Amino acid sequence: MVDGQQGAQPQENAGESSSAARADTTAHFAEDFKAQLAALEKGISLDEQEAIQALPSGSALLVVRRGPNVGARFLLDGDVTTVGRHPESDIFLDDVTVSRRHAEFLRVGTSFQVRDLGSMNGTYFDSVRIEQALLTDGAEVQVGKFRLTFYASRLDLAAASR
Repeated sequence: MVDGQQGAQPQENAGESSSAARADTTAHFAEDFKAQLAALEKGISLDEQEAIQALPSGSALLVVRRGPNVGARFLLDGDVTTVGRHPESDIFLDDVTVSRRHAEFLRVGTSFQVRDLGSMNGTYFDSVRIEQALLTDGAEVQVGKFRLTFYASRLDLAAASR
């Protein structure tokens, strides 16, 4: 240690390190990486992202975001998918806030609609009580105290955007 400057670099190296610090360090990311980051910001886990990416054309996925079985996933791959508290419902939601035959999801081509079946507590699409609504990717459907997020097949979204 000389004059309290332990570890000081010689003058000739100081210029080299400052020019290295000024080098361009911009990183470029692929579009799929940007999409994954955006999905994470929306609360979609990597496992859910993979499931959504794997959806075949003509199908969709519902993910429970609020309610007794948070994280549960339901595949929509038929023309009609029933939802309710009845044990024979395609999507069985066991809670008193859900009617026995509460709602149904209808596939029309590669699009999906939700229709309330006269339930006591109603069916909500993006916080608005509805009788029937055309679903959009990322939309929230509320059945009783369950809040489900709808994800369309990525193949169908890509085809629709062309």
